[in-house]
Amino acid sequence: MADIKFEITEHIGVLSEGSKGWKKEINRVSWNDREPKIDIRDWDPDHTKMGKGITLSDEEAQKLKELL
Repeated sequence: MADIKFEITEHIGVLSEGSKGWKKEINRVSWNDREPKIDIRDWDPDHTKMGKGITLSDEEAQKLKELL
């Protein structure tokens, strides 16, 4: 399996924190050198490991905001 390259270009906020230090964060992330998108997922304290998450375009994030 190929390595996934990522760069957190903007930290937006933390939604929650687990007992082992992992945090559910909202960030703007560039995946494999592509344009950064809004990303919601769990991260370990040093941002080297991640859980499953969801990535949204700016338009999808705006629509989610409207729906909420």
